[in-house]
Amino acid sequence: MKFIRLILFPVLPIYYLVTWLRNKLYDLGIKKSISYNFPVICVGNLSVGGTGKTPLIEYLITFLKDDFKVATLSLGYKRKTKGFQLANEKSTFETIGDEPIQFYNKFKQAIIVSVDSNRKHGINKLRNTENIPDVILLDDAFQHRKVKAGLNIVLTTYSNPFYNDWVLPTGNLREPKSGIKRAHIIIVTKCPKNLSDAKKKDFINNIKPKSNQQLFFSSIMYSEKIISEKTTKSIDDLKAFTLITGIANHKPLVDFLTAKNLTFEHLRFKDHHDFTEKDIEEFNQRKLLITTEKDYMRLKQHQSLQEKLFYIPITVAISESSKFNGIIKQFMER
Repeated sequence: MKFIRLILFPVLPIYYLVTWLRNKLYDLGIKKSISYNFPVICVGNLSVGGTGKTPLIEYLITFLKDDFKVATLSLGYKRKTKGFQLANEKSTFETIGDEPIQFYNKFKQAIIVSVDSNRKHGINKLRNTENIPDVILLDDAFQHRKVKAGLNIVLTTYSNPFYNDWVLPTGNLREPKSGIKRAHIIIVTKCPKNLSDAKKKDFINNIKPKSNQQLFFSSIMYSEKIISEKTTKSIDDLKAFTLITGIANHKPLVDFLTAKNLTFEHLRFKDHHDFTEKDIEEFNQRKLLITTEKDYMRLKQHQSLQEKLFYIPITVAISESSKFNGIIKQFMER
């Protein structure tokens, strides 16, 4: 993969120019964005996947849902339906996508979960339903410039910050680094738990947040429990198991399990992998399967796996969380 990206380096200036020009046309108002007089919060990134958007959206849902009617609007990547869809008890990862079905399964009727590849159309549909949301959380819509969110939260990982990356196809950036200027909040995600002040200062010096931007650091917190449809077990009681991941960045999870001195084999798949019958046959040969919550949404439908399939829940811990929460609350009030 690295070799292919290297030989595609001559394409980089073309991709850079096209994405830069597109953003410039929006910045100058030549291409039009629509803004709204109600709260719209976008959680996105500059890179392709693996920055921790899903746990942050769940953090925001948990923080907001008791005081406001919250709706999520996602693309619904790899779903088999078209257009606008609202989640209900019959929804699956095939009808709305794995991350939206994860939101729905976790929060049920406490929130509205929707998908639409056209975010503008999706927002209009949500605002014309009987159950009108107070706030809409846009999942991975930072590059969707037709919609101008009132609050842009942009994530970048500790291990591969945007300022050390290149645009596609050589690097992982969807647009030039200058796009960070559109962010209101920047979060460095998947940080070590005891991140030093010196390291934080290093990130601050490299990111150089503007006066209108706030910078935070966050860590992924893995549960000490594994969960299935029927039961919960302590992770420390595990003897040996097979880890299945179909996510963009499996390293934090592997590091967590390794640090606990657990014995496991790792079956790694690409992000949003469509598990085949051949994959399921291979999984059936294992005694105990541990996976991510997102992958669990795509695997639990297989009856043969249900007795042996578990997932590890995750949450996000934000440094200066009271300050972060205060910014979100202030935005909602404003």
